Amino acid sequence: MALAYHEELDKKNTVKLRELQKDLPVFCNVFFRGIDQITASRTKIAYAYDLKVFFTYLKEELNIHDSIDDFTVQDVENLTIPELEEYMEYLKYRTKEKENAEGEMETIDILNHNKSIKRKISSLKSFYNYLYKAGLISSNKASLLSLPKLSEEEIIRMDQGEIAQFLDEVENGHQLSKKEREFHEKNNVRDLAMMQLMLGTGIRVSECVGLNLSDLDFNNNGIRIHRKGGKNVTIYFSDEVESGLRAYLEERKLKIPALGHEEALFLSMQNKRISVRSVEKMVKKYASRVTPLKHITPHKLRSSYGTNLYQETGDIYLVADVLGHSDVNTTKKHYAALEEERRRSVRNVVRLRKEEGES
Repeated sequence: MALAYHEELDKKNTVKLRELQKDLPVFCNVFFRGIDQITASRTKIAYAYDLKVFFTYLKEELNIHDSIDDFTVQDVENLTIPELEEYMEYLKYRTKEKENAEGEMETIDILNHNKSIKRKISSLKSFYNYLYKAGLISSNKASLLSLPKLSEEEIIRMDQGEIAQFLDEVENGHQLSKKEREFHEKNNVRDLAMMQLMLGTGIRVSECVGLNLSDLDFNNNGIRIHRKGGKNVTIYFSDEVESGLRAYLEERKLKIPALGHEEALFLSMQNKRISVRSVEKMVKKYASRVTPLKHITPHKLRSSYGTNLYQETGDIYLVADVLGHSDVNTTKKHYAALEEERRRSVRNVVRLRKEEGES
């Protein structure tokens, strides 16, 4: 029996993680086993990359050992807070030897902004936290590190007028180049179905590409998706989205899927399950024509849906539930400006003293 999309992805990520662990000290395997059941596979891969940077710093900057393989948990225990703070400074700018296209080694510069530094230090904190809880180190010095402050970023989303223009461009491709229009003629029905589905439900791009034919339920206008955290839920779509999906399915019947991709709902031009990267490029292609000053990504389509839903319902808990946020505070953070606008709009609703003549 073929694996589901998310299972296949987890399998690939597991294989990738095992390869990355070979570049880390052996004792790190304990950490990855310890967090296995509570951490997503992609997060574990990110931890592995971040820990490789950390041990490279210990090897090359602190000269503790000549090889990363030689590090022990005692070396982690012995690090001082100033040395960990120095690591944060190291993350701002470092160099790395990398093989170029000609097979020659060259030195490249790596600059990290606060967002990247915060992620790497958060990974280190998780690493130390596990070792401390497991009794492998006697103190958790990383817990004393202060994370970099991030400036508030504007939430980028499309308004309803821009969404309409975006979908028109997806459907008609008027502003595409001649070469792009050649591909557009072959894929516009699929592209429109995908964009309408994402804008009309707020599903993540990974959830969209992971859909199978069997996940569609036209009796209830719903799709079954696999959420982050492993939960399967049903999300409902509008009649407009249904129309786009039905049009695509008629076209889908004429395709012969590649072996192993028979169940995939959305197919690439190679008749394989379409990839996340392909959808990212698709969104960029169309959005750059109608909103050139906004960097629109699949996640921004999700933000646009959340904004529209909140403006229509005013129910932040409903938005959190539909978007699959486990913590409503995540939702509130994204729509704080809209909440402020709603609070301001009711400032005159409660009257303390009525005007003369009012009953």
